[in-house]
Formats: sequence, C-alpha cells, structure tokens
Amino acid sequence: MEIAEEQGLDLVEISPNANPPVCKVMDYKKFLYEQKKREKALKSKATKVTIKEIRFGPNTDDHDYEFKKKHAEKFLRDGAKLKAFVFFKGRSIIFKEQGQILLLRLAQDLEEVGKVEQMPKLEGKRMIMFIAPKKGK
Repeated sequence: MEIAEEQGLDLVEISPNANPPVCKVMDYKKFLYEQKKREKALKSKATKVTIKEIRFGPNTDDHDYEFKKKHAEKFLRDGAKLKAFVFFKGRSIIFKEQGQILLLRLAQDLEEVGKVEQMPKLEGKRMIMFIAPKKGK
C-alpha cells in the first residue's frame, strides 16, 4: 500500500484466492480506459449481417422477375444476405409448385454471386428461401 501511495498509483488485487493474495501496482482508471478501448475495437471489427428481403407472387411476370433479380444481385454483391419469398394470397396457395419453381430459378440465376443457405420451405402462406453472398467478391 505504501509503495502504491509513493508512486501515486492504485493497489489492485488480481487474485484474492491465492495464498498470499496477488496484487499489482497500477493506474486503475487508465487500465479501465484501455480495456474499454480494446472492447470497442473488437466490436467495430465484428461484421454485422444485414438481411434484405425480396417478395414475389406465385404468378410473377418475367419483367418483374428480372427487375427483382437485379436488386437481389446488387444486395448479394454488397455483402447482405437475401431472404426471397413467395407470398400466397387467398386461394393462390394452390400454386405452390409455381412458387417453388420461381425461387429455384432465382437461386440458379444468382449462382455466381451467392449460394443457397436454405432451400425453399413453406411456412404458413409464405415459401421462404435464404441466399448468402459468396466469399471473395
């Protein structure tokens, strides 16, 4: 304690369970500041995954499909995950096969920029498929 007071620093107990307890002389406020700085740097390096959605109908026209495909390609090139889904309204649920064909066609067209993470799956009135961007783009 005397050594710490002489140097104008704090005596910090590192391991209280050891026999004898282990202590260190340091500037505690500076230590906390450095620790926060380190954590902030690690947090900024962590990648944030964004998910973009594209919605189709079971009877989506070719022009609309091409338009949405261009957007999907842009999203994947920007590094975002893509959630493509076909929304079935009312009795259009009878066109399940058309919805699946549409999503598989999209997956095939986006093969060079992304890979399918989850194949088309029907959840309620939606058929959902996830596509992740390929690395190295």
